[in-house]
Amino acid sequence: MSPARRRQCIDHAVMKFGVSERLACRVLGQHRSTQRKEPRGRVDDAALTSDIVELATQYGRYGYRRITALLQEAGWLVNLKRVERIWRQEGLKVPARQPKRGRLWLNDGSCIRLRPEYPNHVWSYDFVEDRTHNGRKFRMLNVIDEFTRECIAIRIDRKLKSTDVIDVLSDLFILRGVPGHVRSDNGPEFVAKAVREWITAVGAKTAFIEPGSPWENGYCESFNSRLRDELLNGELFYSLAEARIIIEAWRQHYNTRRPHSSLGYRPPAPNAVLWPATPTRPAAPATSNVAAKPTMH
Repeated sequence: MSPARRRQCIDHAVMKFGVSERLACRVLGQHRSTQRKEPRGRVDDAALTSDIVELATQYGRYGYRRITALLQEAGWLVNLKRVERIWRQEGLKVPARQPKRGRLWLNDGSCIRLRPEYPNHVWSYDFVEDRTHNGRKFRMLNVIDEFTRECIAIRIDRKLKSTDVIDVLSDLFILRGVPGHVRSDNGPEFVAKAVREWITAVGAKTAFIEPGSPWENGYCESFNSRLRDELLNGELFYSLAEARIIIEAWRQHYNTRRPHSSLGYRPPAPNAVLWPATPTRPAAPATSNVAAKPTMH
């Protein structure tokens, strides 16, 4: 029991049973000087508490660990225990999530997955759906670099087809180079012949997961759950243009500011991060290795 809790118990015993403070302190194991000492908090407790409550209100799905990382980034010299104490003192909680589903394993009991070893080694992409205020559905194509955890792009439109997938990848390949592998599930937009042939033509390899095994695309699935949990479930979009602006702003925040637990509570792609050089790879041929986009007839 903490001294503060003992102090409250002793005061209660003195008032209810009429015993002396000396006797109550002796029974409950509290030194009399500790009992009479007025607890004084730190001079900056009020300001720190205000900042914690403000961040918890702004980022409703963040726990005290991510709040601590944001406070340290803002210049506070504070440790995890102090933030946790104030967090509990203010009664702050993260809303409970639904229970996780059990995994389905392969027949041999294993879960085989290509592991990313450097930036641009393995990209993964997947679709997420939501609706605007009028009930119309729109789709998001999320592209993730599995090594850095950076969200490279989110394409938003009412409908997204295989040609749109090629359009997004071609822009990213020009800006960032061709990755070693592109991982996805077996959705019709990803397994389309035009997409597979185009990815092969530019020098990358496809990595399709086993049907019914979404955990093999775990990095992208985790990002999708963060997107829905931290943004989509709390926003009401009145138009597709509004959705594009708000989701792109969240993507920038996710990449440059949001603490990522698997990266030591650092953001995936802060403005001043230089990743180690990637392993040497064979030189690219002199001719362009970007295939032409397919046309629809």
